[in-house]
Amino acid sequence: MNTNTDEFYMRRCLELARKGRLLSRPNPMVGAVIVAETTSTTHPQPLPKGGESVATPPQQPSFCPRDTRIIGEGYHARCGEGHAEVNAFASVRADDEPLLPHSTIYVSLEPCSHYGKTPPCAELIIRKGVRRVVVGCQDPFAKVQGRGIEMLRNAGIEVTVGVLEDECRWINRRFFTFHKLHRPYIILKWACSADGYLDDHQRAAAFSTSYTSMLVHKMRAEEDAILVGRITDEREHPRLDTRLWSGPAPHRFVLSHEMPIESILAECREHNLQSLIVEGGAATHRSFIERGLYDEIRTETSPLVTGDGTPAPKLPAGLHLISSVQTDGNIINRYTNVSV
Repeated sequence: MNTNTDEFYMRRCLELARKGRLLSRPNPMVGAVIVAETTSTTHPQPLPKGGESVATPPQQPSFCPRDTRIIGEGYHARCGEGHAEVNAFASVRADDEPLLPHSTIYVSLEPCSHYGKTPPCAELIIRKGVRRVVVGCQDPFAKVQGRGIEMLRNAGIEVTVGVLEDECRWINRRFFTFHKLHRPYIILKWACSADGYLDDHQRAAAFSTSYTSMLVHKMRAEEDAILVGRITDEREHPRLDTRLWSGPAPHRFVLSHEMPIESILAECREHNLQSLIVEGGAATHRSFIERGLYDEIRTETSPLVTGDGTPAPKLPAGLHLISSVQTDGNIINRYTNVSV
């Protein structure tokens, strides 16, 4: 298949992968699509005696590359349950099974090659006899790291690696950071006034609106841990929960002399907490910035002017702006650390 076709189906893998955002962790988000080469995009559905379709085939996209058809797809829905490849093969109809030797399976992350809570997906792919495997990116997990790709190639299967690699790495940036840098993916987050202050003369100021506060709680539900400094904890008693959004509250840390950054990062490693939001004050944020411990920075700027207060942290050099959105009158900017 050509590059455009490979990218088309890899984008579908990414769409599927995102469905597992909350429940797949600490495992990565993965999507898989099985595509048969065929001269027709139509396929009659067998009907039982009652006249109803025996199964619903995978939904075909409005546009499909010529002479191809999706015969199976799946994603990793929950940690400990079937991987994306397992679910994709399970969705293939019995009358489509003969098409597998003429098929390509697209997977956003390298198929696993080891026995964990489930058997190796690379072995399953070999057993199913597909002709070709297209992998979005290699798995950084120590028990995989290219072994799944090697296993497939040793079995005589054609393997293409690196289709939409940046996009495939991005959706699992927490997983990649945790396994490559042995620390959580760190997000620094603060809200400030239009003139650059975190508060109004040492008093907490409500720079977030009710809507942007809900977005913060959504973000908390999507991350594993959250941190504030001791002074913020004693002064404001923040709940750091997800009461404005549906989802689990992140594990709570308070930075202090008794619990320094290094101890918090060690606990994250020990308990497989792959992401950490820092919501502390200026000193807390500076301590992370000075150590280069940040992967993403999210700032929310209110149109309110305080005239004085605690200055917001200075944005470090080497940031890349990935989005800037005006929401409910506030401007929310997101940056990534290009040096990591």
